[in-house]
Amino acid sequence: MEHFTIATVAEKNPDFRRVLWTGKHTQLVIMTIPPGGEIGEEVHEVDQILTFVSGVGQAKISGETRKVAAGDLVVVPAGRKHNFTNEGPNPLVLYTIYGPAEHAEGAVHHTKEEADRLEEAGKDEPPSS
Repeated sequence: MEHFTIATVAEKNPDFRRVLWTGKHTQLVIMTIPPGGEIGEEVHEVDQILTFVSGVGQAKISGETRKVAAGDLVVVPAGRKHNFTNEGPNPLVLYTIYGPAEHAEGAVHHTKEEADRLEEAGKDEPPSS
């Protein structure tokens, strides 16, 4: 059994992205976006559900923009262009579920730049079925 006090675990995360758990059909990831930072505009071939723990930001999905804050949940269906930006003075902290997995099992990316570099190099691939 895997058990997380997820808001507490996410709040303590110093890294841009950290994969906590990878299963056969889903993956649990925590993220911390620094003030002025962003996830970066992207499109996944998997579904993504993001739940915000603290901070304030902006969600942009397929051209539609909404504010996000602690307690909000946003669904990004596969194939939709999206980005999340931190619009506040404190980190924007969230956890996200991908279905199926999107990142390498156990991946830890300290910064967005590191995450981008590893993705471009093909070193952040999800496990194959």
